[in-house]
Amino acid sequence: MYIIKVKGKAKIPDYIQIRDENFVLVAYFRADRPLKNIEKFGLEGKEKELASLIQELPFGKLQKLDI
Repeated sequence: MYIIKVKGKAKIPDYIQIRDENFVLVAYFRADRPLKNIEKFGLEGKEKELASLIQELPFGKLQKLDI
């Protein structure tokens, strides 16, 4: 899976996209709110790691999600 942080403009907040190996969008959520139903993506128990990754993630750079 891959992750990218999208910069919001004006009143639109920053968003996070999680994409699968074929780059199909599987999750789209606000960067300042936790992801709900995280277990659907096999990331249960890794909320802290995901939160710290989101904080450090540069805008607009697609990265492989390895946590």
